[in-house]
Amino acid sequence: MRVVVCIKQVPSSRKVKIDPTTNNLRRESADGVMNSYDQNAMEAALQLKSRVGGQVTAISMGPAQFSLTLREALAMGGDEAILLSSGAFAGADTLATAYVLAKCVERIGGADLILLGCRSVDSDTGQVGPIMAELLNLPQVTLATRLELTADGRLEVDRLLEKYEETVSVRLPALVAVTSALNTPRYPRPVDIMKAARANIEVFNETYLECEGDKIGLAGSRTEVVKLFRPHKPDKTALMIGSPGESSVRIAAKIAEILTQRNVI
Repeated sequence: MRVVVCIKQVPSSRKVKIDPTTNNLRRESADGVMNSYDQNAMEAALQLKSRVGGQVTAISMGPAQFSLTLREALAMGGDEAILLSSGAFAGADTLATAYVLAKCVERIGGADLILLGCRSVDSDTGQVGPIMAELLNLPQVTLATRLELTADGRLEVDRLLEKYEETVSVRLPALVAVTSALNTPRYPRPVDIMKAARANIEVFNETYLECEGDKIGLAGSRTEVVKLFRPHKPDKTALMIGSPGESSVRIAAKIAEILTQRNVI
């Protein structure tokens, strides 16, 4: 069984700079870590591998320093890692990103299962997985909280929705976007970290992937970041209500009056 895990490196620092021209994050300006939901996806892939055997391939799109996050995936137990890196990929939105990831899956001969986090903790769109599934013409399941291979070769998945939980059965190959409720990611052993530091990471560019130029980077993006701004933090002030010995009934009445004046109740 071949499982591909799509991994995103997200900023770990608050010292993130903004490109004044594109209004996108300058990811090379901040330290990065593996997106936490993608850690759950990686753990799920490794658990499936331990049950049925096979190969786990981690792929990520970004600049050269994203290889550090791929090495983390290798240290967890991944078999191989591929970095999709080129200046032509810069500025990609979710559509252009999903296109490059899908082209990579095709280039390596496909996969029985594609796993990734349900969303990233920086942009929080949750769009890349579903777009990939459409581009690859695969069935998809999102918000997964349990994965189980059945005897007939299908994948049974629990999904946690807003008001209820549902169980679906999907025929492989398929794409599944997972939540943090699925599992607890393992910590790599020191020996595996050292081994991953020496491992070879393949780098694919747009030429090797045979990408169409108008579908990658800014040219292939259908959304545009118009403006980024730091949210305003309101001043916090403490308000003393009542005094020692004052009855709780009078204090409660004062609180209710204040909340009414501020249109809270």
